[in-house]
Amino acid sequence: MTQAIQYCIEPFDLNGHLFRVSMTVSDPDKNGQLFRLPAWIPGSYMIREFAKNIVQIRATCQNKTVQLDKIDKHTWQAEACDGPVTVSYEVYAWDLSVRSAHVDQTHAFFNGSSVFLEAVGLENRPHIVDIKKPDSPDAHTWRVITALPEHKASRYGFGTYMAKDYDELIDSPVEMGNFILGQFEACGVPHEIAITGKVPNLDLKRIEDDLRKICETEITLFEPETRKAPVSRYVFFVMVVKNGYGGLEHRASTALLCSRSSLPSKNRAENPQQKIDEDYLQFLGLCSHEYFHTWNVKRIKPAVFAPYDLRQETYTRLLWMFEGFTSYYDDLTIVRSGITDVSTYLHQIAQTINNVSRGRGRFKQSIAEASFDAWIKYYRQDENTPNALVSYYTKGSLVALALDLTIRLGTGNNKSLDDVMQALWHRYGRDFYDGKDSGITDTEAEAIIEEISGLELQEFFRKYIYGTVEIPLAELFSPFGISMNDANIDVKPGLDIRVKRSGSDCVVTHVFEGGAAHRAGISAGDVLLAIDGLRVSSENPAVNLEKQLSRYSVGEKVEAFVFRRDELMKFDVILADEHIPKFILTLSKDETPSMKESRQLWLQKTE
Repeated sequence: MTQAIQYCIEPFDLNGHLFRVSMTVSDPDKNGQLFRLPAWIPGSYMIREFAKNIVQIRATCQNKTVQLDKIDKHTWQAEACDGPVTVSYEVYAWDLSVRSAHVDQTHAFFNGSSVFLEAVGLENRPHIVDIKKPDSPDAHTWRVITALPEHKASRYGFGTYMAKDYDELIDSPVEMGNFILGQFEACGVPHEIAITGKVPNLDLKRIEDDLRKICETEITLFEPETRKAPVSRYVFFVMVVKNGYGGLEHRASTALLCSRSSLPSKNRAENPQQKIDEDYLQFLGLCSHEYFHTWNVKRIKPAVFAPYDLRQETYTRLLWMFEGFTSYYDDLTIVRSGITDVSTYLHQIAQTINNVSRGRGRFKQSIAEASFDAWIKYYRQDENTPNALVSYYTKGSLVALALDLTIRLGTGNNKSLDDVMQALWHRYGRDFYDGKDSGITDTEAEAIIEEISGLELQEFFRKYIYGTVEIPLAELFSPFGISMNDANIDVKPGLDIRVKRSGSDCVVTHVFEGGAAHRAGISAGDVLLAIDGLRVSSENPAVNLEKQLSRYSVGEKVEAFVFRRDELMKFDVILADEHIPKFILTLSKDETPSMKESRQLWLQKTE
């Protein structure tokens, strides 16, 4: 009979931010069992070297010390021994993000990839983890929440939980603490929201109601006939901080980080006739995005992710489909679910268009290249990023939008990107965790889009996915009764830079290629001191700098003084028109009934 791999984890030093972990292999490799910790976590494409957080480690067999040799940065080999081998170690956990682990007197959270060693060669066995309550007065009232099935634990209780294999173990985050618990059902499946952090007067019922609408809309998209969810239970982990934003998908849960202002309060409930609060809308978009990943990337996967190789970078050119398509559907789902209206949705699309149009990187890098280079560029952004990189999230969402509208126009609204997603789900995703570990290749992705749509789309792929041609969005919007116009028609003198406040300084963070500052020689990192002898204020620097420059005209020369490191430098700057994109989308005044009908079919919303 196959023996399960046994784990035990305990937050044992809350002040020191430490987990104590042990794992036991009953029948280790006769040549010496290998143990390895992942170098990255699926969904976040950057080598993170989780092994750096292991403070100390040792191995024993039948109460005797076993030699444990480290053979590379994250792999250990135990000396050959007869009988069970136990590896015990401590993990430093002070990363308040969705990617790793964090523990203090208020709570404990971990992703398995940052705390659980893998018994190499035994990954497909069942894995049982005993989650122990900290021996601390601070943790007296703590509970546990995870999407892992209970083994001998009760729901929300400390004790043992079981994963069918190592992949499920590390794909199931755990939160311990005094979290706020919300619950709702979506298409008959229980969903939970665990909110950690102080949120005064939280309107939990509104979150439950809105998330239920989002989840049911996405379930119905993939399974319109059965409305069957791909999970038997789902958990939203929400860590609330003063300022923060981020999410990471898992097979039956998601870890989210959000700002306190993003969550609705009971005394701030909006009038149903008014537009939804933008901060809360951003939170719902994040939830929608990560929930959509339950299908698109957790089950429908690039072939190179089936299975994951967590030892090293795993390159794919398909993140435009897995992140870009998901970014398209996150906001689309919200309007389809009835939470927002059409004008709000059009405003969201316009914001994305403006975001993408601001950077010059879109002319230098395709979204397929951006996908491949995620490991070295997207997750390692610097001061030159807007000039060199395009986001497979934001531009990928615009490509998905363009592809959806192209298919609808080319088929008379008989087919859409929805049909493509359903086909991907049925062929590549629905049975993924039932032993059919197959993923999709670049060629297969293109082929299924063409097959389902019935259109020849190689030119579309060449221009907008593998090339850097501008997407003709205005032309695509027109048949749907939507007008796209650039509202920024004023000529404003500027330096074409981004600035931030740092203490009492106004610091240049980005210099846009071809702009006035670039041509003059100002660089990112410079402390901007004065323009024509007048100090540049560090209070709300972007707004005040714009006001200061508004006294000039485009083409005028000004003297800019900066500190570069500790050296005072002067630059003669010829002010230029920044022309920051400010596209707006509105319903066409002269739309026809067929245009309105096409838009309603797309948004699934009667106006």
